[in-house]
Amino acid sequence: MTESCQISHSSEPQNISEDSGTGQDDPAASLWTTSAGGQVKLRMDPTCSQAPMTVHQMFQESLQKYGSLHAMASRKEGRWEKITFSEYYALSRKAAKSFLKLGLERFHSVAVLGFNSVEWFVSAVGAVFAGGIVTGIYTTSSPEACHYIAHDCRANIIVVENQKQLDKIIQIWDRLPQLKAVVMYKGRLAEKRPNLYTMDEFMELGNDVEDGRLDAIIDSQRPNQCCVLIYTSGTTGKPKGAMLSHDNITWTSAHASRAGDMQPAEIQQEIIVSYLPLSHIAAQIYDLWTGIKWGELVYFAEPDALKGGLVDILREAQPTSHMGVPRVWEKIMEKIKEVSAQSGFVKKKMLSWAMSVSLECNLSILNSDLKPFRMRLADSLVLAKIRQALGFSRCQKHFCGAAPLPTEVMRFFLGLNIALYQAYGMSETSGPHCMSGPYVYRRDSCGKAVPGCKVKLADEDEGGHGEICFWGRTVFMGYLNMADKTREAIDEEAGSVPETSGR
Repeated sequence: MTESCQISHSSEPQNISEDSGTGQDDPAASLWTTSAGGQVKLRMDPTCSQAPMTVHQMFQESLQKYGSLHAMASRKEGRWEKITFSEYYALSRKAAKSFLKLGLERFHSVAVLGFNSVEWFVSAVGAVFAGGIVTGIYTTSSPEACHYIAHDCRANIIVVENQKQLDKIIQIWDRLPQLKAVVMYKGRLAEKRPNLYTMDEFMELGNDVEDGRLDAIIDSQRPNQCCVLIYTSGTTGKPKGAMLSHDNITWTSAHASRAGDMQPAEIQQEIIVSYLPLSHIAAQIYDLWTGIKWGELVYFAEPDALKGGLVDILREAQPTSHMGVPRVWEKIMEKIKEVSAQSGFVKKKMLSWAMSVSLECNLSILNSDLKPFRMRLADSLVLAKIRQALGFSRCQKHFCGAAPLPTEVMRFFLGLNIALYQAYGMSETSGPHCMSGPYVYRRDSCGKAVPGCKVKLADEDEGGHGEICFWGRTVFMGYLNMADKTREAIDEEAGSVPETSGR
């Protein structure tokens, strides 16, 4: 089964300059572009017609509602340090000014190479505020892979985590003609070099940049312009830079998350743990952008989270929502089985009984609030303690995405009275295009298309296999500098709202 994004075009798109119009209302705008400075027509669905907004406008809305709430928590010398949304916004503006001081050009990139952190978030938001494009690079990337992405996205500044990542950039620096500076946000510099800064030094560089200069750039931004680049893995050729607009980010943050029942902070402040690579769209949209939209509190895990430290941070943070790729859930399953195997006879029998009761009941009455007495008994005696040990005692939503979830894993967690809500999408759909959640759930299904989005199966054969086509405001702008690849991903059907909806 192949995948594509259902968009239309009638001719080579016109790449519109930054000062050539008001964005989505420009009749000359195409549905796609391959230029970093291009604009696109938005796919407006009257049933879900949130007014287009920029990242800054979304942050401003949240700031008015959630300014005094804690936004991020990171561990410093064994203690959790938290910053509020007001502080987060101020730091992002400060970073934006420093990027401008270093010479960040409009629609050029700030590349970030490091593990999830306050500095990652602030660099990303600051880059967008300053009129740049944030581009994540995987921490496992080789120097040559870093060079390809940094060169392709025209990175003016690269923000790295530590000396290990800095060493990669030093090897390729002289082959990056657009690169003006590098910033390291953890540890001390082993050697001082021109245009190399610590994070503390960087944050003070823009102190003499006037607010008016930054505000003018912010005010010139349009919802249908690029602000994020997500690079594909490159398993079938060179990595492709999927261009995401402000509207892709702000609309998806609002509607995809609500389809999964993520709550605004005025109802309940969601608590999440950030540990998956932010260079991947799933983590970036879930952790960073949705966090701003709904006023979530984001705890940053340690870099060893995927090597065994995740459960420790979950127990401390007590998240209300958690997302993992299938392998994460598999590792948790394997750990529980390992601990159970080392337990005494009685404990093993109790766990086996409780999980069999929970699985049987969940398979038969999953969407019912009326649970049989034996299931409630099994949950209170055994399963609730397991969830507490995992850090899930307050967790109401458990998401899984980025790859198919094995049936064995799904059934194991139903045995723990945990339903794993699957999502389906890709970089080209700003992450989740189809979502499951507490009110939209079916086993072995990744849910329904997010309201305002459409899915259809094209060229379906007798076996029910075909090409999955997407339509909606999640759909990306195009691949940076790759017109041929963009045409392959985008079909020629009408740009109006299609009648076929995904199920």
